[in-house]
This record gives sequence, structure tokens and C-alpha cells, in this order.
Amino acid sequence: MFSHGYVNHSKKVYVDGDIHVQSIEGFWSLVKRGISGVYHGVSPQHLQSYLDEYVFRYNNRDATGRGMFDALLSRIEKQPA
Repeated sequence: MFSHGYVNHSKKVYVDGDIHVQSIEGFWSLVKRGISGVYHGVSPQHLQSYLDEYVFRYNNRDATGRGMFDALLSRIEKQPA
């Protein structure tokens, strides 16, 4: 289960350890740039698929080595010989 952290803006708290507002703002910025720049728009029917792609990209943006390509390959199941 995922633990959701939050910051309390009413108490002038904007960062608490690894929890900060910038994460979600950075994610939505990536999604908006991608949709307007690459796909030029999405239909409601396929929106979840686009969001899943950008969640993968965001979660693997700091991957070392070959980056996202290796992250993608590591998730592919190999067929038994």
C-alpha cells in the first residue's frame, strides 16, 4: 500500500523531508508538455493510458545508465524456453 504524505500550507509548511509540492507540479508539467508537444491532445477514452506512460517516465527520469530503455526492458517477462 502506498503512503500518501502531505504538507500543511496553512501552517506555512511547504517541505517536510521528501514530501513537497514540487513533485506533483513537476509531474503535471511533464504531462502537459508531453500531451501538447507530442500527442497534441488526447481523448477521454485513452487518457489513463497516456497518464500511465507519463507516470512511468516520471518515476524513471533519474535512472542511470541507459535510463528508461533499461527500465522498460527489465519489466518485460521472458518467455520460457
